[in-house]
Amino acid sequence: MKMRIPILKLKDTLIVSIQVELDDQTALQFQEDLLDQLHKTSARGVVIDLTPIDFIDSFIAKVLGDVIHMTSLMGAKVVITGIQPSVAITLIELGIRLENVKTALDLENGLEKLTRELEA
Repeated sequence: MKMRIPILKLKDTLIVSIQVELDDQTALQFQEDLLDQLHKTSARGVVIDLTPIDFIDSFIAKVLGDVIHMTSLMGAKVVITGIQPSVAITLIELGIRLENVKTALDLENGLEKLTRELEA
């Protein structure tokens, strides 16, 4: 059975707090679930909190980059929070570019940043 990452809706924002190390199946299920929820709810913003994640491999990094790009293609703004130094290093080393993605140190700051983005 695949593990599912909870996706919460708060007003016009989807909030995802990834609390476990991702395996390939869970990452792909998360991608599908998030895009499905975005479509169903017409959310305008997504916050993805990675605080507990200390390590990602190349496949998970690619899936995360794809999720961010797909979310943007669907018209939602994305804020990534809680990126650990090792995860940031991995993303850069693998060439995963997050050019138009806002980041924040924690979920609270990420929600504030997304609110400002959506009001602009």
